[in-house]
Amino acid sequence: MKPIPATLDLIRERVATRPDPRALSGDHAVAGLPREDRPLTPAAVLVPLVLRAEGLTVLLTQRTEHLSHHPGQISFPGGRCEAEDVDPIATALRETEEEIGLARSHVEIAGYLDLYQTVTGFLVTPVVAFIEPQFELTLDAFEVADAFEVPLAFILDPANHSRGSRVLGGRERFFYVLAYGERYIWGATAAMLINLSQKLAG
Repeated sequence: MKPIPATLDLIRERVATRPDPRALSGDHAVAGLPREDRPLTPAAVLVPLVLRAEGLTVLLTQRTEHLSHHPGQISFPGGRCEAEDVDPIATALRETEEEIGLARSHVEIAGYLDLYQTVTGFLVTPVVAFIEPQFELTLDAFEVADAFEVPLAFILDPANHSRGSRVLGGRERFFYVLAYGERYIWGATAAMLINLSQKLAG
C-alpha cells in the first residue's frame, strides 16, 4: 500500500513555490552569523522521498572519506550546476544519476526547499522529489560510500532535532544535527531536512 494521497498532496502544496532568493538561508543563519557577501557557485541537490509501503523515507548518501569537500559526511545526491543544465532540476537529476545511478523514470519532481548558502561558497537549490520504490542504485565508488533511507516520520519529529557546535577560527559555530542510529546527519543536510520539516508543519 502506498502513502495516502492526502499526504503527498500536502507535500506538493508546501514545496510547490520556487525558492525566493530573499529568503536565503544557510550555514551563516544556523550559526547565528551575518551572511558573507561573496561570489557563490550555483548547485542543486535532490531531496528524494521514497514511497515505501510502510511510509515515506528520505534517501541519503554517505560521502567517501578521501573527497576534498565534506569527506565522510551524509548528504543529498547533487552538485554544482554545469553549462548544459537548463535549471536546478536538471542539475539535481543529472548529479543523482551520476552519483547513485537513480534513473529519472523513478523520479517525480514535487517542488523545492529554501535556497541554502554553504560556508564553502555554494548556493544550493534543494529539489524535492517522490521516488517510486522499484529502483536499483549503482553507486559511484569514488564519491559515494553508501546510500541509505531514513523514515520521514523521524525527520518530521522535532524531538529528533538538535544543535551542535565546533570552534573554527577561534569562533564557536553552531549547526543542526539529526542522529539516526549510528548515522550522524549534520551541517547543511540536517538544516535542509529541518527546513523540510518546518514547511510540512506549516
